[in-house]
Amino acid sequence: MRIADVLRAKGSVVATVTPDVPVAVLLAEMVRHRVGAVVVVHGGAVVGMVWERDLIRLLHERGASLVHAPVSEIMNVEVVSCMLTDEVDDILRTMTDRRIRHLPVMVNGKLSGVVSMGDLVKARIGELEADRAYLQSYISAG
Repeated sequence: MRIADVLRAKGSVVATVTPDVPVAVLLAEMVRHRVGAVVVVHGGAVVGMVWERDLIRLLHERGASLVHAPVSEIMNVEVVSCMLTDEVDDILRTMTDRRIRHLPVMVNGKLSGVVSMGDLVKARIGELEADRAYLQSYISAG
């Protein structure tokens, strides 16, 4: 199964903000989209990501004033991404090894979607259930 299959089932809506907006706007986008990560874009390019875990840590360290800071101060600029042609198992391995829960999906250098660890696990479970049903049917017919 490929990332394209996951996005086809999930959809390609992505929560994004620009680096200059305050963290409060980023938080509002997370709530509005009900997501745990937001992609930071500038001029059509992905320039960073912010995850809810980072926000919690930073809120603890910096306090409530963090919500007034620009996203550029808190975003992670080392963004790992994937492509539609990547295999789900390979991306699951990358996410596990790097301890990343969300990856932007890029097509020709442009943001096409985001996949989460949960999205990939759900797709993999669906695939395993389909395989199990096929094997049960095969054995029953045998």
